Order: sequence, then structure tokens, then C-alpha cells
Amino acid sequence: MPTAPQTTDELYEELQANQRRPYGRTRTVTAEELVDAAERFEETLPLVRALLELQEAYTYGSEPRKSPVAFARLLTLFDEQPDVFDENLRHLVFWRFKWVAAALRALPEIPRTSLRQWLTEMRERYEKAGLGLQPYYGQAYRLAAHVGEDTDLAFELWAARTRTPLSDCEACEISERALYHLASGDDERALRTWEPVLAGKESCQEEPARSIAHALLPLLRAGHTDRARELHLAGYRGCRRNPSMSGEVGRHLEFCALTGNEARGLELLAENRNLFDEVDSPLELLDFLNGVEVLLRRVEQLGHGELPAAGFPGRTWTVTGLRAEVHGRADDLAARFDARNGTTAHTDRRGARLGRAPLLEALELTLRTRRLDEVAVVPGVPVAAPAARAVAAFPESLPELVARARALDEQGHPDARACWTELRTRVTAPDYTHPDDPAVGPLARLRADLLADAASRRGERDDFTEAAALYEEAAGLYDDAGTPAHAALARAHAVLATAEIPPQTSARAASETPSGLPADGAADTGGTDGTDGIPAEVAALTAAHAAMVRLHAETSGLAPYQEARLLRLRATALGLRLQASRSDGHVAAVLHEVGLLHDFATRHDIPGQIAGALVLRASTFAISGDLPAAAAETDALLDRLEAHGPAWHLPRALGLRARLRLGAQDAEAAHADLGEALRLAADWPADAVDTARLHGDLAEACMHLGRPDEALRHLTRSAELNLRRGDRFDAYCAYSNAATLSLDLGRVEDCIALLDSLLAEPDVAAGEPDDRLVAQLRLTRARALRAGEDLKAATTEFLALAAESAGWDDDPGSHAMIAAETAVLLAEADEFDRAREAADQALAAHARDPRHEALSNCLRELARLQARQQGSDGLAGALAFLADAGRVAEEAHSAGYEAHGRPLDSALAYEYGRVHAYADAYEDALAALEKALALIGEPGPDNGRAGEWAECVRFAAAMEGVYLERPAPALARLDAAVSRLTALGHTEETEPLTSLAARLRDEE
Repeated sequence: MPTAPQTTDELYEELQANQRRPYGRTRTVTAEELVDAAERFEETLPLVRALLELQEAYTYGSEPRKSPVAFARLLTLFDEQPDVFDENLRHLVFWRFKWVAAALRALPEIPRTSLRQWLTEMRERYEKAGLGLQPYYGQAYRLAAHVGEDTDLAFELWAARTRTPLSDCEACEISERALYHLASGDDERALRTWEPVLAGKESCQEEPARSIAHALLPLLRAGHTDRARELHLAGYRGCRRNPSMSGEVGRHLEFCALTGNEARGLELLAENRNLFDEVDSPLELLDFLNGVEVLLRRVEQLGHGELPAAGFPGRTWTVTGLRAEVHGRADDLAARFDARNGTTAHTDRRGARLGRAPLLEALELTLRTRRLDEVAVVPGVPVAAPAARAVAAFPESLPELVARARALDEQGHPDARACWTELRTRVTAPDYTHPDDPAVGPLARLRADLLADAASRRGERDDFTEAAALYEEAAGLYDDAGTPAHAALARAHAVLATAEIPPQTSARAASETPSGLPADGAADTGGTDGTDGIPAEVAALTAAHAAMVRLHAETSGLAPYQEARLLRLRATALGLRLQASRSDGHVAAVLHEVGLLHDFATRHDIPGQIAGALVLRASTFAISGDLPAAAAETDALLDRLEAHGPAWHLPRALGLRARLRLGAQDAEAAHADLGEALRLAADWPADAVDTARLHGDLAEACMHLGRPDEALRHLTRSAELNLRRGDRFDAYCAYSNAATLSLDLGRVEDCIALLDSLLAEPDVAAGEPDDRLVAQLRLTRARALRAGEDLKAATTEFLALAAESAGWDDDPGSHAMIAAETAVLLAEADEFDRAREAADQALAAHARDPRHEALSNCLRELARLQARQQGSDGLAGALAFLADAGRVAEEAHSAGYEAHGRPLDSALAYEYGRVHAYADAYEDALAALEKALALIGEPGPDNGRAGEWAECVRFAAAMEGVYLERPAPALARLDAAVSRLTALGHTEETEPLTSLAARLRDEE
């Protein structure tokens, strides 16, 4: 706190500000400072209020040792100066007796006799004040349940009593009753008791998060797996990183461990590493550590004890090391509680949790299912996927393995990559000795082979800079090894990779804005070479082709497969140039090179290159817009592959035909092709047949067919495969699309859980991926939080994104969109001054990069919210928003922009009507609605605006007949509208009108 409050008013303002902070060290330290400040005032009341805030901070900040001390000071003031305490403060004092009882139970150093003495004082105080004793019996039951003695009697004495104003809230008492039945072994009764809380009918600060954590395993045992999954996602979000709910976090970790989600458990453990340091309650810590140990034991049992795990601060931990540490600390805590209580309850309960067997082999909890072998993956390093098919065992003999790798590589066979991987492992071993074998050749040759394979992998992940460098290094080694033909081929690869390096390495996909919404207009993002206006990428590819032609002409001794590869690279360079330029003048050159490749490969019987030539020809026709020719070429390609092979080209060829069919609006046929492609792809390594892309394309086909749930499965599968091969950018893009789709489907918790997982990735936290892609992930998460009614968290994220996007000078339109959404959220929280500031930011950005429709919608919504929530007092502000919306509509009209939804002018007139109605200016509202009706125009039989017109009629009639008390013209308006709509066949739109007319007639 910068300066201490100088007046009581300033103190109260600081107290209110502190109460808005989340529980934790910042809030607690500030509360302590405010108590110190309050002691300087002569009045007692400021100190009372400061002590109440301090005790709350201790209680919900998991500091039970300090809570009773703060309450003791408060109770002394209550006894010495009772007149200071009004009815509300008096109620709070008696309520907080329960907090102290809970705090004392949580400290094993407090003797059991002291616990009973405190309950006795609570009872005496309640009786002296004439208060009902149900809260006292509630605390007596909780002590009995904690100790593990006389629980049934204590439960009956509490549960049978009538609730009082000082009883715990309904949600908390329901939870306690359910936990009693759960401890008695009656899962079914516990779940029935919990139902009002689990269904969201009863809630409080800690509920339903607390109940959900305890109900997860009973739900699984009862067979309610889907509900357990849903509640895990929602409930975990309500308790994560919260020291006062660390025990509940532990139960979510246990749930993951017992459902085959150990990897997610470790991920959640990492997210809650703060709890190892911040939980000061021994009882909460024991509950947390029990759940942690269940998870770690399970991971260790599965053979992954060497994995890193987040644990106590001060050192790094493996699963095995942390489990041992947790085991010792938790055993000690349980023993201390049992020694204090004189029972074995805590040791027994701990043993029961640790002894539970998994309830399910695998339960898909989130859209991102991870395996334990993916937990310690370094970003960008591929992960071995489960083998899709049996691959022949590698020869023990290194010369035999080298010979196999090179033979398969010459064919372009997918199994070559596995051989190179095995060779890389052997060659990099400390004890490797290179054989003196002419068939293997010198070490430089083998190292060059391995570098070329690594370069190929980099190129597939669009890391062209690194690929080019590796190819150049390989070429040098090939020269050293005396194999100039290999060196020439490697240099040709390096030339093409260099040409593919983006002119601006930080460039993002130009067709997408971070807001995920379409821009009102497309911007030209292509760079030029700065000389004759030719795009830099086109110029680079032209130069690359020329260089490869020269290299080809200068190189002698090429084997047929090497010459075919050079021809393939030449054709590929021109194909990429055509793709970049979209120039009809570049088509013939591509087809000429493809013809050379096809003729050469046919003459030398190289099936893989024949297929490659046909793919390039089909792709060329597709890029040039000749879809019938592209389809014919693809059909011919598939016929050849089915007759002559190679079989591993079939999945890609089917994928190509599917994309052509999607372009021709034949989603059903595309879906069939992609399904068959995936079936065939299962026979080959995923990288070789680009299974990730097949899943992505299938997701698109599913969306065209109206199968969003199926599309979601394929999007997540595509992302998983991209991650496994180290292509994190494409993986995050696919996951981003999956998150957006899940939000569109109403699967809010799925969306949030997926994005939380991605945003916790080490490379994301370190700021390594594209900043706009990460912003997109965060923006989708903020929208999901808003949809999930976590408005505080959503507003915080939107404000952060608005501040960051303000610096996106290259993309002001996205900042306009984000600032507009932020403004609406602030308005929903009644913060209209801040909403005005955010709207002004959006307008300024819109002036640089227009977003007419989105901004108009935002401004109208801001006006509606301010008028609705402030009435006539907010009319001026609301009208200012509408004036801005009017200027945006005029700009859109001048620019020839047509809205995708409601026309901006009629929507604006309608909003003027609504705003004036909220401000009780009914004549002005009616005039605005008349204008809206004129702008909409009369509906026709096929007019899609009949609903909008009918709503305007209804609203105008309500103004006229109800608020202005002129029912006759209102009824005439309604009757005429109903007759017109009925005659046009719009019967559904007449229902609100006939209902209002009936009401007006009843009131006449």
C-alpha cells in the first residue's frame, strides 16, 4: 500500500478495494496494513471492519494459525464496546465462531481439549445471546467427523435441528450431509443428497467446487462417467491455484490418476505448484498431498518415475523423488492429527485413498488427450507415435542397416525414415566405431545421409532456414566423401529451401485476423523484391529454378533416381511459383517441367516419381482453376497407383481428390475419399502420408455435412499428430480451431480446459510461438469464460488483450475488434466510463482498418446496456454511442459495404427506439421505430426480413398501446401486420403480434 489512509473514508475505500482482490498473499498483506492504519484512528468501528477483513483474508488464504488471533482481538472489542457493533456486525461476529472452530481443527498442535473448549464457549455465547444452537451442533459434528468418533450421533444431533440465520448456507450443509453418507459407504444416497449443488441450484463461495471434487469418484463408481467428466472440467476451474481449496485440487489429481489421465494430472499438478508453498493449513495440505501421492504412485507404477514433476520449491523433482518426499510429509501430518485426536482416522483414510485401484482404464477428459511419454517433450522435437503397423526388425549389422536405409531412400519408401532414426541413434552413441566397409563408405558419407534426412524433416515442418543450412552442410560432407552426385542433389534441395524462406520470417497467415472473425476487406500483404514489382517469393522461386537447371546441367554421373529427384525439384519450384503468383503465364512452364519428369520416370521405371509427376500435374490444373482437368488427372493417378503403386502414395492422392471435391461442393464424396485415405494411411507412418492433414481436411468435410462433433474429433486428432512430429504451429492452429468449434457447440468447459492446457505449454509461456496465434488462443478463452459466466476472469483477459493489441500497428482491425468486445464486457459490469474509453480505442483503430459491422454492433449494444441499466440518467451516454454507430453506418454506406446480418441503418433506428424506451421517452422511441419500419420496408413472401419487420411492429405497438396509452392505433397497426404476414405465409412471425393484441384488448 503506497500511503496509509489518512481518513476513515479513505480507509473504507481501501477495504472495499481489497475485498475485490483474489484471496492470497497480496490481499492478506494489504489487510494487515489496513489494520495497522485503523489503529491510528480514535474510533473503534474502523478497526472492527479492518479486523473482519483481515480474518477473512486469513481464512480463505489458508492461514488458520492467524485467523483465531484476529478473531480474539475482534471478540475483545465486542465484549468491551458492544454498542459499536450494529446488527450486521454482531451477526458477523457470531458467524465467525465457526471459522475459528474450523481453523483450530486444521492445526494438529492444538489439543483436542482446546477444540472442545472452543465449542463450549461458542455454545455458551450463543445461548447467552438467545441464538439457536444448530450452528454449534454443526461444528460439533464436523469435529466428530474429523476425529472419527461418535460420528453418527453427532450427525443426528445436527441434521435433525431446524436451520437458523447463523447456519451454514444450504449448499455447504448439503455437502456435509452428502459427505456423511459417502463416509458411510452409501454412494447412491450421497449423490442424491448432492444433486441440488451439483446441478447448480444451490451455491456459495466454495460450492459447488467443493462438492464436485468429492463427488467425482462416486459418480464413476455409479457409472455416470459423462457427468463426472463434465463436473471435473467445471469444478477444477473453480478451485485451481486456490490455497483454501488445495484439498479439492488434490481430489481432481486423484480423479485423473484413476481414470487413465495421468498426463493431465501432471499438467494440473504443474499448474498448482504454488500450493506446495502457499498452503499454511496442515489439514488442507494433508488432503492435497494425499491426492498428489495417488497421482505420483500411479505414474510410477506405469514406469514413468523419471518424468519431471512440479513440487516443493527450492529444487527440481522427478516423479519418484517427489513421491518419496510427499509420502514422508503426508505420513507425518496424518500421524500428528491422529496423535492429537487419539484415533487412527487420518492414517486409515490416507491408506484407503492410496490403495484405490484405477476405476477406468481410460476416460477422455479433454479435447487434448496426452500420453505420459509426451509430458517431458521438448517443444519442436518429434515424439514417436504408436506404431501403426509392424516394421521389419532392424539388422544388427550396421552395413546391412545402412544398405537398407539407402535402398529404401532411393525408392522414397516411408520406412527409410525409421532406418535413418535407428542409424542416428547408433552413430551418435559414445562407443560408436565406423566400419571399414566399402559398401558403407566413409563416415562423412553416412553423416551427410543423416543430415539430409534431418533437413527433409525440417522442411516438412516449414523450417526452411534450418533445412537449407542442413542441406548445405550435407552437401559439403558429400563432397568430402567423394560423392558429387549426392552433393549436387543436396545443394538443389538447399536452393529450393532457401527460396521458400518467407521474405519476412515473422510473417503470419495473412488471411486470418487474430479475432477469428472475417475482416470487412482484405489487405494486400505480399512483399516485393524492391526492383521491378515482382513479389519477392516469386522472384526467389524463379531464381531457384534457374539455379537448379544450371546445377543439373553441370553435374555428371547422376543415377536415374537422383536425376528424377532433380527434375522433381525443378518442377516443384515452378509449381510453388505458380501457387504464389496465381499467374496464368506460369502454368505452361510448370506443365513442361512436369512432362520432363514424367517422361524420364516412365523411361527409367521409377514408380514414385511417376506418381509425383501426376500429382504435380493435377495440382497445377487445380491452382490454375481448371478443376475438371485436375479431377481427371487425379482419377488417372489413383487408377495407376491402385494398379502399379507405390501404395504409400494412395492416401495423399485420395486426399488431393477429396480437396478437389470439396472445392466442387461435393462434401459427401470428399468425406468418403478422406475416410478411405485414413484407412489406408494406417498402414504407413503418419508423417509419410500426412495423416494430420487428412484429419484436418476431414474435419472441413464434416462441417460442410453438418457434423460438427465429428469435425471436432478430427481437428483434435490432426493437432495431436502435428504435435508428435514437432509441428507446433500447425498443431496450435488446429487446436485453436477445435476450441472455437467447441465453444460454438456450447461445450464451454471443454474449450476452456483445452486452451488452459495449451497456454500452459512451456514454449507458449516463454513467448516462443507466433504472438498473434497465442493471442487468438487467449481471445477464444476469454470468450469461453464469458460464455461460462465467469465475467471477472473474462474481463481481465479482454483488458490485457486490448492493451497488447493496441501495439499491433500492422493489424489495427484486430485491435478494433478486441477493444469493442472489451467495451461490451465492461458495460455489462456497469463500468461505463471504462467502456467508453475502450470504445474510443476501437473507433480509432477502426479508422485505420475498418470493421464496420462488428463495431456498429458493439456500439449499439453499449447504448442498449447503458440505457437499460441507467435509464434516463444514462440516456446521454447511450445516445453518444448511437451517434458513433451512425457515423460508422454512414462510412460503410460510402464504402459500399453491405452487412452480413441486419442492415446497419435499420438496426440503428431500432436501437434508437429501444434506448429511448428504456429512458421513458416513449414518443421519441415510437418515432425511431417508425423510421426503422420505413428503412426495413414491407415484407414479401420470400423476404428474409419478415421477422425483423414484425419485431419493429410489435415494439411500436407496445410503445403506442401500453406506454402511451393509445390502444386503438396500436391495435390497428397489429391487425394490419398480422393480416399481411398471414397472407404472405409468415405465420410464425404473427404469434408475438396476436399475443400483444389480445393483451391490449383485455385491458380496454
